[in-house]
Formats: sequence, C-alpha cells, structure tokens
Amino acid sequence: MNLLITGANRGLGLALAAEALRRGHRVLAGTRSPHDAGSKLDALRSAFPDRLSVHILDVAREEHAARLAAELAEQGVVLDGIINNAGILLGRDSPIEQLDMDQVRQTFEINLFGPMTVVKHMLPLMAHSAGGIILNISSEAGSLTNAYGGDYPYAISKTALNMFTEQLKHAVKDRGIRALSVHPGWIRTDMGGGQAPGDPRESAAGILDLAEGKTVPDCRFAFVDYLGRPMAI
Repeated sequence: MNLLITGANRGLGLALAAEALRRGHRVLAGTRSPHDAGSKLDALRSAFPDRLSVHILDVAREEHAARLAAELAEQGVVLDGIINNAGILLGRDSPIEQLDMDQVRQTFEINLFGPMTVVKHMLPLMAHSAGGIILNISSEAGSLTNAYGGDYPYAISKTALNMFTEQLKHAVKDRGIRALSVHPGWIRTDMGGGQAPGDPRESAAGILDLAEGKTVPDCRFAFVDYLGRPMAI
C-alpha cells in the first residue's frame, strides 16, 4: 500500500510509519520539519530509503497539501490510504471562563480543518484505488455519550472530526473507499504523557490492521478503537 501519514515525525505518527514500513508498505511521511538531522524519522529514512519519502506538510496550511498533491499527481502516485494523525492538545485545564479562544482556533485548524484539507486535496489520488481507506485519528474525548467537563478545544475538535468522518464515509463508499475515526488508546507519547498505559507500537499495529483490512469493524458509525471495536458516539 501507498500510505500518506501526517504528523509522522514523532509519537503515534512515527510508530505508524515504522510499522507500515516493517510490513512492506510505502510511506509518504508528512511533517512540518522534514529536515531535522538526527531525528527518528531521519533514521527510518536511512533504513528504508526506497519505501519512505518525507514531505513538508503543515496541515494548517492548505497550500502545503495542494502543492504535495500536485507533485504526487505529476509523479503518477496513487494513494491506497491516508492516515490523518497530526493533532495538538491545548487548553486542557482551562475553565470556560479563562479559555484562550486563540488556542481553540488553533486546535480546530489542526485537528479538524487539517484532516479536511488533506482529504480535499489527496482524495483525487485515490480515485482508482478501490479498497482504499481514510483513517482519522480521533479520541474517546470526542464521544458525546461520555462527555466530561473541560478539555474544550481538544474534545470538541475530535467530536467534529468524528462527524466529518461519518459524512466522508457516505461520500466515498461508492468508490470503494472506507473512512474511519480511530481512538488509538491512551498511549505513551508527548501528548499522552509518560504515565499512559498504552504502547504506541501496539496501537499502530492495530491501526495498520484496520488499514490493511485484516480487521473489519462491524458497527453502525465510523468510530472505533484501534482494535476495531465500536466507540460510543
């Protein structure tokens, strides 16, 4: 598979890239900082020079997605999968009375508008990719059923991302493309923190099983965890 992974330079994105390469896939790694010498992504590029390409892709800047899509189209690249992994967590402990609305806007730019922008420009590259998949990395925080107080920017952006995925699922199904929002679990990354119980490598393996079709969820809505189990909307 040809897989585009955003936010691939660290955390879950890096684990996804590494697992995909281990399985023999080609990875197009999107990152805001593709030239960080000595980075783990750079090490992966050295280990898999024929199957890993690194691309400048700040999902908050539509011109990045448009330019990359044009370059890939010119090269004749067909995408089999898009994993919208890039995300941020801001304003977690802010009560509504003190909420920084600029942080809310920034969160939506990356967590919601970013995936929408990537899909907008990359979907034409999947036009002849029957069996393709779009995976939007979401969170249990986006569940309306299990809503909790606070964490406004992140939680609300993930709820909106789930709605986007649900709409997208219906829009692309006649083209043989699947769309899922995936809760990766609480994992040990910069975002999840060192106290998290989950291993990002285990989460990445489950997400790749979804991408490959080894795990096929049986659920009404397009919101599952990394093992394909339905999540509460």
